[in-house]
Amino acid sequence: MKLLLPIVTVDAVLIGKSAPLGPNGEPSAMNKHLIQDRVYLGTEGLLGDEQADRRHHGGVEKALHHFPAEHYSTLQKHLKKYTDGAFSVGRFGENISTTGLIESDVCIGDIFQLGEATIQVSQGRQPCWKLNARYDYPEMAKQVQSLKTIGWYYRVITPGYLQAGDSLVLLQRPYPDWSIARLLSYLFEDTLNLTALKAMVDIPYLAQTWRDMAQKRIDSGQVESWQHRLTTPDKQS
Repeated sequence: MKLLLPIVTVDAVLIGKSAPLGPNGEPSAMNKHLIQDRVYLGTEGLLGDEQADRRHHGGVEKALHHFPAEHYSTLQKHLKKYTDGAFSVGRFGENISTTGLIESDVCIGDIFQLGEATIQVSQGRQPCWKLNARYDYPEMAKQVQSLKTIGWYYRVITPGYLQAGDSLVLLQRPYPDWSIARLLSYLFEDTLNLTALKAMVDIPYLAQTWRDMAQKRIDSGQVESWQHRLTTPDKQS
């Protein structure tokens, strides 16, 4: 089968350290900076990259976060309260940035070659309240979720070195009908589509947490609460 996806160049590779974020000083490594030299990608992420909350960020199923650069112009268009430059590469915690590849182009289970590493698409991103703190705007995570300017994560099949300028080359596409965009439509919109949820449970390359979430919706007939994820917690006195 011919894989009809253009080879895309990685424009930026980014890492970050945990630091206070936003007006309440929440710990976060969302603010990333560019790496010009080669950097090693292991099974849990790029060497030198941190996650402040390891319960919800990082790990083998979220080793590498890909956020399309073109989403920043979309956000700027819809959120006019922010000046030019408020939305720029590295502001959403991404590890790699590209132009020409968005959620409708990428499928669960896609395997890519990137530098020396081989990586596989594992899940989409679920925006959280850290974005609210990042922009001092309590509706930011909800806005991002509504626009579905989210990005996706990779697990690492073969560790290795990579750098900006490397090509992202599609090697395998086992589930061509399951784009990230389709997955997000069931996650955030058509949330109790039983046929889709049952299919999600059966995708072996979808992160187990997402498969479990789909199964819980099937079993309960309800959608999990998003309040804890999207709402900035009250500042502790």
